[in-house]
Amino acid sequence: MKRTLLFTLALFLVYQSLNAQTAPPSDIGTIQQNFKKLNVLGSVLYIAAHPDDENTRLLAYLAQEKHYRTGYLSLTRGDGGQNLIGNEQSELLGLIRTQELLAARRVDGAEQFFSRATDFGFSKNPEETLKFWDKDKILGDMVWVIRQFRPDVMICRFPTTGEGGHGNHTASAILAQEAFSAAADPKRYPEQLKNGVTPWQAKRLLWNTFNFGNTNTTSEDQFKLNVGGYNPILGESYGEIAAESRSNHKTQGFGSARQRGDAFEYFKTILGDAPKTDLMDGVTTTWARIPGGAPIGEELAAIRKSFNDDTPEASVPALVKLLDKVDMDFVNDKTMQTVRLKAGAVEEYTYWHKQKAKELKELIAACAGLWFESYAVEPSYAVGDSIRIRTQMMVRSDVAIKFSGYYYLDFSDADAIGGISMGGINRDATPIEKNTLKTVDNIIKAKGITQPYWLKQSHSIGSYNIDYLDNGLAEQKSLPENFPITANFAFTILDKTINLSRPVQFKYVDPARGEIYQPLEITPPVTATIAEKAYVYNSSVPQVVQVKLKSYTNASGNVSIKPIAGWKITGKADFAGKKKGDEWTANFTIAPTDNKSNTADLDVVVTANGKSFSQGLLSIKYNHIPAITIFPPAQAKLVNIDLKTAGKRIGYIAGAGDLIPDALREVGYQVHPLTEGEIINGDLSVYDAIVIGVRAYNVNQRLAYEQPKLMEYVKNGGNLVVQYNNNNGLVTKALGPYPFQVVNQRVTTEDSPVTILDKDSPVLNYPNKITLEDFKGWIQERSVYMVSNIDPQYKTPLQMGDPGEAQSNGSLIVADYGAGRFVYTSLVFFRELPAGVPGAYRLFVNLLSKPPKKEGVGYFK
Repeated sequence: MKRTLLFTLALFLVYQSLNAQTAPPSDIGTIQQNFKKLNVLGSVLYIAAHPDDENTRLLAYLAQEKHYRTGYLSLTRGDGGQNLIGNEQSELLGLIRTQELLAARRVDGAEQFFSRATDFGFSKNPEETLKFWDKDKILGDMVWVIRQFRPDVMICRFPTTGEGGHGNHTASAILAQEAFSAAADPKRYPEQLKNGVTPWQAKRLLWNTFNFGNTNTTSEDQFKLNVGGYNPILGESYGEIAAESRSNHKTQGFGSARQRGDAFEYFKTILGDAPKTDLMDGVTTTWARIPGGAPIGEELAAIRKSFNDDTPEASVPALVKLLDKVDMDFVNDKTMQTVRLKAGAVEEYTYWHKQKAKELKELIAACAGLWFESYAVEPSYAVGDSIRIRTQMMVRSDVAIKFSGYYYLDFSDADAIGGISMGGINRDATPIEKNTLKTVDNIIKAKGITQPYWLKQSHSIGSYNIDYLDNGLAEQKSLPENFPITANFAFTILDKTINLSRPVQFKYVDPARGEIYQPLEITPPVTATIAEKAYVYNSSVPQVVQVKLKSYTNASGNVSIKPIAGWKITGKADFAGKKKGDEWTANFTIAPTDNKSNTADLDVVVTANGKSFSQGLLSIKYNHIPAITIFPPAQAKLVNIDLKTAGKRIGYIAGAGDLIPDALREVGYQVHPLTEGEIINGDLSVYDAIVIGVRAYNVNQRLAYEQPKLMEYVKNGGNLVVQYNNNNGLVTKALGPYPFQVVNQRVTTEDSPVTILDKDSPVLNYPNKITLEDFKGWIQERSVYMVSNIDPQYKTPLQMGDPGEAQSNGSLIVADYGAGRFVYTSLVFFRELPAGVPGAYRLFVNLLSKPPKKEGVGYFK
């Protein structure tokens, strides 16, 4: 029993510290806000499908004005979205958008949660979404979050009737309605009740109606709130805070203007009692909701009333006494014994005790001027090595504080309480001198690799594969990040022992940006990163596969590639005496053993110090989020394609970020990124084709001025290939030599039937003969933002559409213009080529290859 209680305590400490900054703000404004929050016992959970779906103004209002515990449950991490600031896609984009959500929450004050659902791409209906997600799984995840978070009010962003457009949006509302009741039913997902949660019934479920685009779902007979107020403590209105929060969604191009003045949010009641005068009608949000808790609220109000901004430490004695009352042991307390027979009373007390005791302890530390942190002295450590952790603390007031002890928690590879590393217990409690930095260094062992928990296993199209009871860490599965290594401190303040925790991060000084905190990395001993994601062959000529190795410890061993049927692999590399930080490369020669088209997975294995690993290294760095480091499988794809190419030199105008230039280099093209000077003043005729990247006409303002030169290039005999653009925010509507219109029409099913309308079209014949076989094996979708109102000068060789919908010829249009050719395509080559889809390669190469003219007969037939 004692072992179980200790584990529960440890898990609670880690969970509570997860979203904490290394040293949380302790300015007077923050202290005043925390005083207000401490006296509010209410919670609201907002639910939608993706990062950026949330209403940041409403979240800011609920968290910073009403001081409710406010959470946002995003069912997905946004893996299927677009990326306007880089070329990361799929899981990598999901990692970035997760951090963008956390950056947004640090601004608006809400908390962040997820389910295991993936954003598999645009979905036209909820039935498709729920099938891909596996409805029961995702519903269970939502029930888990509700039972943990215990919201008094639930709010969904979208309705069940489809006005949200995206099938994921509608599905999130359908699931929210079912989860509202399922969370209260002990017969639904009973396995969760063995992991520290109890059934919970929220008071009401509301739909936050909206008015954007051409859709207005608000009406004056709906319940409404004015969320446009100004917070003088923060010095901002909630519209200003919301804009700052939303602008963190940089990958989606959601930079927002600050809004000021009255702003109303409207709500329609879906389930439960309808609110009449207040969102929390019928819910007690004061300390009176806890049996015997009313005096705590009264005492807290008195302490706040006497609080002096000039001497916050003067409030510490009263706050410490208040903590004694909040911190009472409910097992022995007579009041709790009395109410134990009341259903839910103990659970209610326990839940709010955890929340408010932590808030009160942090408030005491802030008022007392207590600052402390723990950080690693190096950015990364290999599994099994020793981590040197530096702990520093200081008291910046006259309050007498003693340092009583500390320990570290690391659940990265925990079994039972194996995650506890005792750092030191100071039984005599050492006084901390005022304004004197106290430093303690310690060593703990690096355990599990810091791989995001949802990426530890391969996953399906619709959901991540997360072990529900992953080493007992059930709480982790709905959180945005792994549990960090956590430093837990014990301080004695006015004879009261107070436990506080901080995540252990790496701290360094950047010459341009100053002091920076980044997540601590626990790594494999040696990583093996394959230079390319896919190696594409169109002959039996061998290619060199370069493996980039990096050692994170002193290591000796070897690196090899697993044998692959149908492929000849030459090379094996031994290494010895490598030291931490060493980097080197190993080269292997690989060639297909026959001329048959096939694909295969390439796996690299590193044996270091007697143990085998097969993980690469990938780092993502943007200034608006912490650095992201993951260790993906050391794998690549080998693709042998029956591929003919024509021409060599390709000019490329970058768009919103894609990997097509690298994919073209893989099959022998020379790809040159074009600058504005080269477009305006250079000789473009040297390029066999010029390709314009995805959404370039949305993000590159200069293209409006470069467009005449590009049309001149076509007219003089060039071949211009333009990839898809969003229909909103085009820098020019004249994308081609003749009119057409970009529209929000998609073919989202990757295996939707394709009809060849013009089998003699040059783009389907030269240099590769394109058949329906070439449209097999595509991933995620076929076409996005297709075109309509197409001028007759364009040829439309393909037709496609999702099952049950009208067919469209707007995925690929081709026109002769002067002596050249213009191509516009909304086919998702930016996804297919990096994935090594053979047919997509063959068709894209055809788009790059303008057939030579034959005397008297025009283009190749």
